[in-house]
Amino acid sequence: MGRIFIVHRLILAVLAALFATIPAVAAPLCGELAFAGLLAKCNRGEPIEITLSSGKPLGKGAVALQSGAYYEMRITADGSAELALTGAPFFRAIWMNEIVVNGVEVRPMAIDSLEFDEAGTATLSFVAIKPGSYEIKIPDTKSDSQKVQISIE
Repeated sequence: MGRIFIVHRLILAVLAALFATIPAVAAPLCGELAFAGLLAKCNRGEPIEITLSSGKPLGKGAVALQSGAYYEMRITADGSAELALTGAPFFRAIWMNEIVVNGVEVRPMAIDSLEFDEAGTATLSFVAIKPGSYEIKIPDTKSDSQKVQISIE
């Protein structure tokens, strides 16, 4: 019985030393999150602007997000066409706080896409969670300008 106890303690000591050398990842943008936690102002990244317009690019290039940080994605449709935005893998890699459309706040568990039948704006607020490479795009399009590459680091 004594040998088993010693072996278990040795294994635990090795594991503790191993995990102590692994750098922490997914650190928030600020050191002290205080009462607001992940939604604190100091933990907010730059807003992401997406434009839904017939024949125009969705965004201004690739977007890099930090895991553990809070972001807002503003999706604006100009009404030039009935357009949707899909990206289920990306939407599953984030924790969605809320979607605000015309002042109405929706707190979804998950979404696959958003569709705009007319001009308007939807604001998604979320915390980036799962590192990886993702894309959001207008469905059934092939052009690179009709999608936005998003990486979560």
